Formats: sequence, structure tokens, C-alpha cells
Amino acid sequence: MQTDPHPGQTGQEAATATGLSKVYGEGETRVVALDQVTVSFRQAEFTAIMGPSGSGKSTLMHCMAGLDTVSGGSARIGEVELTKLKDKKLTQLRRDRVGFIFQAFNLLPTLNALENITLPMDIAGRKPDQEWLDKVISTVGLADRLKHRPNQLSGGQQQRVAVARALASKPHIIFGDEPTGNLDSRSGAEVLNFLRNSVRELGQTVVMVTHDPVAASYADRVIFLADGRVVDEMRDPNADRVLERMKNLDNRVR
Repeated sequence: MQTDPHPGQTGQEAATATGLSKVYGEGETRVVALDQVTVSFRQAEFTAIMGPSGSGKSTLMHCMAGLDTVSGGSARIGEVELTKLKDKKLTQLRRDRVGFIFQAFNLLPTLNALENITLPMDIAGRKPDQEWLDKVISTVGLADRLKHRPNQLSGGQQQRVAVARALASKPHIIFGDEPTGNLDSRSGAEVLNFLRNSVRELGQTVVMVTHDPVAASYADRVIFLADGRVVDEMRDPNADRVLERMKNLDNRVR
């Protein structure tokens, strides 16, 4: 589906799926989770993926992020074809080029906020770019919380630490799986603002799976899935338009 590039972005593709399929099981238990999906995610753009339960949205994200194998087709991060990578190279690519934000914060309780943010780079033996790290910490508003451990932080602050951790290594793309699902509306709005700011101010690329029309309204565009296929796309979304589109999809799959 062709759309105009978002103002201020490069127009280059951060990740691309072409004819992507994912099938689970065989015979009577065979389930087609993704059915020939072709979609791309541009650099410096915030995309939300939505769809009814079982539509394949999380499966698409997991395949695009190299967290799950594909049954057919192509999945690329930049120019790198994920389906051709051995396990070691795939692990290295996820570590070096992909950031992850999940519904669970996944912070280590014995480490303070700063140590949690830099942990992936510490494990990889890489020193952070201090100027970039300072900018990320400033963007997510954590400068006065860096010495606090997770149990000393609110849920929203913990998820901001997780967002900063995903941003800190300058990944090619960030994938978020229901990143505000465990947060109250105020904390969720904080995190969504920070994700949007990371796109606007830091040039980051964010792809987020969500079931929440309000969360989707923070994105530049929304991709809609149903029955394992991309069935629609919306640019400059608002919550009411997204909700209406989702109602139509729910009626379609009943």
C-alpha cells in the first residue's frame, strides 16, 4: 500500500516484510497466523499495529524482530535478511540493531535505573555514547531517578527506564509489544509521549503492537490486521477514528 512519507523523515525503510507467512501446526491443527503479509516501516516514523484478537499482530512483530522464525517470505531489518541468519548472527543483530519494550518492564531489581538502562551494552562490552545517553535520559525525564532501584520507582517510571534502555544503544528500530498494557492511563500517556518524542526529537523508529485506540492515536500511522493479513492503514490517527475502524474489523471477523 503506497502512502506519502511522513514530513521530516528520510523515506528509507527501517524494516520490511514481503510475502511473510507464519503457520503453526499441521493437518487439522494447522493455523495460519500470517498470510502473505507485505508491509514496511519507515525510518523516523511511529507505527501502531492493531487488529482483533488472533489477527496476527504480535506474531508479525515477533517475526519482524527476529524473535520467531517465519514459514515463508522475507523479513528484513534495514538491508539484512533475517531468514538467512544463523542463530548467533540473529542474536547479535537483535542485540545491536533492535530495541525491545514489553508489557512487563523486565528490569533487574538489584540494579539501579542507570545500570538497567546500560545493561545490554555492558553485556556486549560496549561503552555507551555519553552524549546520546544523556539526551535519552533527558527525553524520558529520568535524570533525578538514575540511582533509584525499580522498587523505588512508579510503574510509569519503570517503563520509562525500559524505554530508555531500548533507546540507549541507538537501535535501528524499536519494537513495543503492548508497552503500556500494565500502566494506568496517566503513566501510559507519559510513556507514549516519550515514544513519540523519541521519533520526533531523536529520529528513532518505533513499531508498537496495541489493542488500545488511545495508544494508537500517538502514532504517525496505524496498520490494521485481520485473519493474518494487512487489511487497512490509517495516517494521522485519532482515537475515535481508530475505534470505529476496529469495530468494523471486529464485525468482519465474526
